[in-house]
Amino acid sequence: MNLAPVVFVVVLACWLVFVLTFLLRKKPSVTTDRKRDPNSIFGFVLQVLSLLIVWAVRRPVFTSFVPSHPISGLLEVIAIVSAIASILLIIASVRTLGKEWSLTARVVTGHKLATEGPYNFVRHPIYTAMLGMLLANGIAFSYWPALLVAIAVYLAGTLNRIRSEERLLRETFGAEFEAYAARVPALLPGL
Repeated sequence: MNLAPVVFVVVLACWLVFVLTFLLRKKPSVTTDRKRDPNSIFGFVLQVLSLLIVWAVRRPVFTSFVPSHPISGLLEVIAIVSAIASILLIIASVRTLGKEWSLTARVVTGHKLATEGPYNFVRHPIYTAMLGMLLANGIAFSYWPALLVAIAVYLAGTLNRIRSEERLLRETFGAEFEAYAARVPALLPGL
């Protein structure tokens, strides 16, 4: 059974929810940056580039990632589950961060170390969710070589952002962050 049309619709719907999550989130009252690391912008650019790769290298609409292969249906189910789980993770993460969410690495006045909700399982759940969306997007719209390149580019950008953010968190929270980092993996549960 070809699930490609369902995957197509689910992944596009999840992207819409992804964008709306950030656009419609409750905007915080004015926050004052205590510290900001503009170097994290380079990582963001790489993350966006990874998504552009899978969008630009598209296969025909409603075709399977690996046509006529027994694994095709399984991959399509993985794409659907990955997209939906990623959106749920993003919504929970943005709610947990509240005013502390930012496009660039920063620490605001009164910043609290997020360790609740999804932050209890990974230190950077939004990046985990974005990786899930990249995987779903690649399976839904692209070819496997483009997806592999996109994942490599995404991971390079994400590691850059993680380093920037965690440098600020270590400076701000010291031993509290070190204990958290020792207990909770950065990007994927169990790794």
